[in-house]
Amino acid sequence: MPDPEPARKPRRFWLYAPFIVLLIAMAGWTALWLQVRGQAATRMDAAADQLRKAGYEVSWKDRTLGGYPFRLDVVLTDARIREPGGWAIAIPRLEGEAFLYSLGHWISAAPEGLTLTRPIGGPVEVRGELLRASLSDVGKHPPAFSFEGRKLTFAPGAGAQPFGLSAADKVELHLRPGPDDQGAILFKVENGKAQLSGLFAQLAGDKPISIVWDSILTKMSGFKGQTWPAAVRAWSTSGGLIQVKQAGVTAGDALIGAQSGQLGVGYDGRLVGSMDVTLRQAPRALAAMAASGTLPPETALAAAAVAVAREDSASVARATLTFEAGRMTLGPVAVGASPRVY
Repeated sequence: MPDPEPARKPRRFWLYAPFIVLLIAMAGWTALWLQVRGQAATRMDAAADQLRKAGYEVSWKDRTLGGYPFRLDVVLTDARIREPGGWAIAIPRLEGEAFLYSLGHWISAAPEGLTLTRPIGGPVEVRGELLRASLSDVGKHPPAFSFEGRKLTFAPGAGAQPFGLSAADKVELHLRPGPDDQGAILFKVENGKAQLSGLFAQLAGDKPISIVWDSILTKMSGFKGQTWPAAVRAWSTSGGLIQVKQAGVTAGDALIGAQSGQLGVGYDGRLVGSMDVTLRQAPRALAAMAASGTLPPETALAAAAVAVAREDSASVARATLTFEAGRMTLGPVAVGASPRVY
């Protein structure tokens, strides 16, 4: 009988193949992540240079990019941006994050708070339990943007003018692109606390203040310009309008609210248009405005007479608030200058 053939040694290729494939995939993913990180840094620098050419001041002390393997994290220290009109934001530490498969959607947070500088009023230090924002759809008009702050405090800096609020449980701002060249904006303040003096304090006392503004903006593709005034003028020239869905300010028992209205921006940068408003405790609110010097006493008295004449059994008056030729009128009574947009 012939001798049997010796057994072949088992092949070890299939034993090592999965690990080899994994190493190749890890090396490829690492190369991709490093490339994305480099592109992100380059785009940030290019965007900052473009803003500087438009008159903005943009700076940061240090920048760190990390998040390997599945995220891209950007951390800026002492970040600051100032627009030509004088508004500025300074953030001691700004943290941003996006997943590698969704680089068009960024989430950011300011764990150490921020400082908002007003052109006239000066700086206001904002601190809170949470300050975060998200940004996506940057190619649309407007981009999808959200800001949320919880348990906020507002403290004017040295020599700065007082701020309307000293604290708020929640502050929200949302921008959303819509169909037919529209954009939506929602702004809310919940359980705000007025400063110790001023109109809000006289109206609210120790009670909280709440604010809501919900509207649709048309012709958003026309909102283009290197500065805020230029963008607003271009948008207004293209026929852009603000369609008010809901607006209101509640200060203690006093309330001014609106469920409909259409507004625009005039050549002088002030609001034009009208809103149908409801007023609760209007005589008391107008008396406080007269006492604080916001309105002349005779104007407040005339406006209060209009409100009383239109009150129902629940002490709620309905009137039309009109913005025209730089003036704001409540019914037939001029109560002040129309709010300035720029």
